[in-house]
Amino acid sequence: MRTRPTPARITQLSRVCREFEHWRRTRPRRSPIPAALWALAVEHARAVGVHATARRLRLDYYALKQRVGAAVAGAPGASAPPAFIEVVPAGPTPAGVAECVIDLADARGATMRIVLKNPPLPDLAALSQGLWRSRA
Repeated sequence: MRTRPTPARITQLSRVCREFEHWRRTRPRRSPIPAALWALAVEHARAVGVHATARRLRLDYYALKQRVGAAVAGAPGASAPPAFIEVVPAGPTPAGVAECVIDLADARGATMRIVLKNPPLPDLAALSQGLWRSRA
């Protein structure tokens, strides 16, 4: 099933296209594409497809496809996520708090439940980053 790019993605791709054109006009001959531009191209290829991005940005299809594959393989959460993570308290617990349950969910339906027994106040951002990064 083909997806149609949204107007926001078309606008972003046009901006990236202008950045590539500016780089092509101002670069020394035969210089490699900067990593920042490759990262933008990979980001858009993951959103709208390798072929459309390579054609629009005048990039080698296979080079872009390889970089997209490497980005997906190196992305956090690319391997199987851990089924259980134990968080060991570092210090004394506050009096009167027996248990803390934290339920997290994203727009795609992925959920994470964190149950803390006699918890110190954890760094919730660090605990939930894995869930949000793997879904981006």
